[in-house]
Amino acid sequence: MPLLPFPAQHGGRRAGAGRKPKGDVAGVRHTARAPLANRFPVLVTMKLRQRLPALRRREAYAALRDTFVAGKERFGFRLVHYAVLNDHLHFVAEAADRTALQRGLKGLAVRVARRLNTLWGRRGSVFADRYHDRVLASPREVRNALVYVLGNGRKHAAAGRMVAVPQAIDTYTSAPWFDGFREHITVRGLDGIERPLADARTWLLRVGWRRHGLIGVNETAASA
Repeated sequence: MPLLPFPAQHGGRRAGAGRKPKGDVAGVRHTARAPLANRFPVLVTMKLRQRLPALRRREAYAALRDTFVAGKERFGFRLVHYAVLNDHLHFVAEAADRTALQRGLKGLAVRVARRLNTLWGRRGSVFADRYHDRVLASPREVRNALVYVLGNGRKHAAAGRMVAVPQAIDTYTSAPWFDGFREHITVRGLDGIERPLADARTWLLRVGWRRHGLIGVNETAASA
């Protein structure tokens, strides 16, 4: 967000004064979040602290999937889609209200941190800062968010960011369970994996976004 010029002042406390946060503490601004009605899905991003192992590895992804199964529907929160990147997670979620979203994400983050710390043999925080979210209030916004999440790995791969997506779809996302692709996709082995997703309940995420067309497996978006 661009900063507006501020008149020069001397003395006293000033907005924006002081040393700017860097590294793990630099992240989402601690401003009031937008209100959330239960009819709107939400796009959420959670970043890991620096210098942690990559998430797009078989053992880490298996641990993450287990936490998604356990935390996919709690406190009025529903995890409907996700993408796992090396150092961050994207979620498309639904919630009864802002409090339900916060409680559900907090519970999920605690589960993720515990499992990953156990896997990595470490202690301490896993996530760098509070999560970022964007309320999705129209069919077009929801479709764009789905394209962004399901195709984010392909976007990172094209940019040379240490991500590979050798399959038709990114299997480090919820794409194997997604029924909105234009192409017919069959993923082997899903019968032996518990579905790590909750069913969408909002009209926007169930039906509304489809008004703008199904999603191609190679479709990517510049942003959400």
